[in-house]
Amino acid sequence: MTIQQAKEKHQVKLMDLPGVVSVGIGLSDGEMVIKVGLDGKHSDTEKTLPKTLEGYRVISQDVGTIKAR
Repeated sequence: MTIQQAKEKHQVKLMDLPGVVSVGIGLSDGEMVIKVGLDGKHSDTEKTLPKTLEGYRVISQDVGTIKAR
């Protein structure tokens, strides 16, 4: 399974978590990871995030509130 397929498979479930505003793909320490964007500090959500999905590492990042233009 590609990282894009893994992201698509789990995106809806991740977006349902409190404070999650985005799910994307990025680089961390030279490896492709699934990045979960949070609208602030959500320690409960960060604790419930899986460490990996389909073999790809999952990391969280505070991206703030996302507004449509």
